[in-house]
Amino acid sequence: MKILEVRNLVMRFGGLTAVDSLNLSIEPGEILALIGPNGAGKSTAFNCIAGLYTPSEGTIQFNGLVINRKKPWDLCKIGLARTFQIVKPFASKSVLYNVTVGAFATTDKIDEAEEKALAVLRTLHFESKKDVRAGNLTIADRKRLEIARALATQPTLLLLDEVMAGLRPSEVDEMVEVIQLLRSTGITIFVIEHIMRAIMALSDRIVVIQFGKKIAEGTPKEIASNENVIKAYLGDEYDAA
Repeated sequence: MKILEVRNLVMRFGGLTAVDSLNLSIEPGEILALIGPNGAGKSTAFNCIAGLYTPSEGTIQFNGLVINRKKPWDLCKIGLARTFQIVKPFASKSVLYNVTVGAFATTDKIDEAEEKALAVLRTLHFESKKDVRAGNLTIADRKRLEIARALATQPTLLLLDEVMAGLRPSEVDEMVEVIQLLRSTGITIFVIEHIMRAIMALSDRIVVIQFGKKIAEGTPKEIASNENVIKAYLGDEYDAA
């Protein structure tokens, strides 16, 4: 059974259709990327799946359960978590505190939540900064903290919204390794990203949208040579890649 299935998803804001009849699905253990120009509807689609928006039309199924009207906190409890492009940690609190807050999605015991948070930090090789105030972290470490907070909810499906935005090339490479590590632990990944070398290296499949509509879907190799995608988004440097 597919872990996520989106059928004929439509999201309207007044007279604007931000997502238009979008269909996609993800297999357990897969990394699926959603790409497209700015304003294409990527984050809106994420927000519908993650429970921030109620879709105007269509059906979203997570592990066979229709989740169209589920709230984000309810989705967290059944295994669907997300990060945000703009990271907003509790800046005056420690890294460990921030991650422990995420762990309360699955427990109401402080000791157990902190133990889960420490386990997540160890997995991400981030335990050495557990006592650092979140407001003092670099951009790269704030992105890692955002992932850690989501991981603390123990998701089976993780939505990553531009976790590499603003990172230097070496930091992008480190983030690619982090995402590959997450997949190796059995987590399914759905990612929005503009850094194409990372997306091409990470993804099993890629869905491309423009003006809210899907214009292509396929493997990285297929997407890199798709004329419609090159014209709409990738540019000539990917021609015949």
